[in-house]
Amino acid sequence: MATTLSVHSGHATWRDYLELTKPRVVLLMLITSLVGMFLATRAGVPWTVLLFGNLGIGLCAGSAAAVNHVVDRRIDAIMARTRKRPVTTGRVSPLAALTFALVLALAGMTLLLVFTNALAAWLTLASLLGYAVIYTGFLKRATPQNIVIGGLAGAAPPLLGWVAVTGHLSAEPLLLVLIIFAWTPPHFWALAIHRKEEYAKADIPMLPVTHGEHYTKVHILLYTLAMFAVTLLPYAIHMSGPLYLASAMVLGGRFLYWAWVLYRDSRPHAAINTFKYSIWYLFLLFIALLADHYLLLNI
Repeated sequence: MATTLSVHSGHATWRDYLELTKPRVVLLMLITSLVGMFLATRAGVPWTVLLFGNLGIGLCAGSAAAVNHVVDRRIDAIMARTRKRPVTTGRVSPLAALTFALVLALAGMTLLLVFTNALAAWLTLASLLGYAVIYTGFLKRATPQNIVIGGLAGAAPPLLGWVAVTGHLSAEPLLLVLIIFAWTPPHFWALAIHRKEEYAKADIPMLPVTHGEHYTKVHILLYTLAMFAVTLLPYAIHMSGPLYLASAMVLGGRFLYWAWVLYRDSRPHAAINTFKYSIWYLFLLFIALLADHYLLLNI
């Protein structure tokens, strides 16, 4: 492991710094932030808020991801999925990565303060610190419930988008946060089952490592049922209409199918397939929310 951490495989490129930001994760977060913005108003979202608000949120999310690379570099060196990351291989030094993270955070906060509002900026900062400090620095190594407690930071983007437009909190964006909060455990625990041996080797107390696969599968199924129920609430409170309801039923039914398959262990590679579907599930669910919003406006 020490050898892996000390090997320098060439100079850092812009691709290495882009990888530090976990761009695919940030992209999914920005989609939910974007939907939060559009759901917040019946009028159009000002282009400055749309562009610079999402850019600010994205930069802060990228900053948190870069800190994660630094803090987790020992763990990343052990796991096959992450051992080629820039900080782990030495292409980017920890100091350079932290400096990069600071620049991203300052730029993101500046954009949010200038082009949106103070509440959106400070909530974004709280989300950044929640992921980079509380989850990555403490919870991840402290408890098998790490992803449940720490998932709140990752669930914040639709709230941040909503507040960037409105400047205040309300029940609707908090419901969007609740959807992602309920989605997070089955999403990550499915991956944790697939990578169980690597998490055990890295001494990370993920649920399948500490309590076994069967226990984790039961909880994935239970959380998926809870998530399914939560996703029906936007229709129940008249935040959305029939298009969203139908989409939530179909998409949620498919998620329940994969959770059941995983629980029954009835298909090969069920854990990683559940994980992959969960990503598409969240993306399509929020697209359905957006489409339904504009359909209701035109009725």
